[in-house]
Amino acid sequence: MRLTLPNKLLLVAVVAGFLTFSGTATSGASQGPVYQPPQSYYLALGDSMAYGFQGPKAKPGARASDFRTGYVDGFAAALKKLSPGIRVVNYGCPGESTVTFVRGGWNCDGAELHNKFRGSQLAAAEAFLRAHRGEVSPITVTLWGGDVFPLTQRGKQARPAISAFATHFSSILRQLRAAAPNAEIIVTGAWNPEADHIKQGQPLYRSVDAAIKRAAAASRIRVAEMFPVFDGTGNAGAQQHRLCALTFYCSSKGDPHPTDAGYRAMAKAFLTASGYPQTP
Repeated sequence: MRLTLPNKLLLVAVVAGFLTFSGTATSGASQGPVYQPPQSYYLALGDSMAYGFQGPKAKPGARASDFRTGYVDGFAAALKKLSPGIRVVNYGCPGESTVTFVRGGWNCDGAELHNKFRGSQLAAAEAFLRAHRGEVSPITVTLWGGDVFPLTQRGKQARPAISAFATHFSSILRQLRAAAPNAEIIVTGAWNPEADHIKQGQPLYRSVDAAIKRAAAASRIRVAEMFPVFDGTGNAGAQQHRLCALTFYCSSKGDPHPTDAGYRAMAKAFLTASGYPQTP
């Protein structure tokens, strides 16, 4: 069949539109996480892990300066070797969950914060990013323990808790990516912190980790893998031994927060995930 000129133009337009749509979809699906070298500010967000909390230090009158061996501190030290002038802003809030992160109203377990903010942590982060547009990278986020820990005690409610967390976490990452489209963002992967429930908890915490990775991939965000850090490999006994060495779980009434060695290992995982050079 011979095509007239108008029909030819219509066919070209349709094909071009299809190729554009297909190319965009393919490109979006294949895009990896954003890479950006350290800029003027490193913004740390999240819960007690981002804060650097450790139970033995949480004594009456404890100040934020007493908690300076967290992964944020270790990662910041590595960043300063690459960008000596980088400044750290840490909004980490003990007890924060994905719900309070967005809604606010949580008093951070009464802890003195490293960097104070008003309203919700998400609103504070967005305000900081607007005020320092293009100057913030990396951004780290640790936010899952307040939603799902301890999973093994939730029984039939474990799966709904994971599902709710996944929905909230995905929304938070989308908003952070919209506020900082070119910043490198790295989130903490999950692990099984329950040393006394290694076998029982492993599938549940793997599900949390998978939800974190899906949400991160959708917003071109990197993930610092934590299962290899805290649980490692080997049988349940070996994994329990590793958890007891890197957290206070076995020595402080089930406290899952890392020891100094655990936080150092977390910082190294963040540096690996970042893709930044690892200087001596």
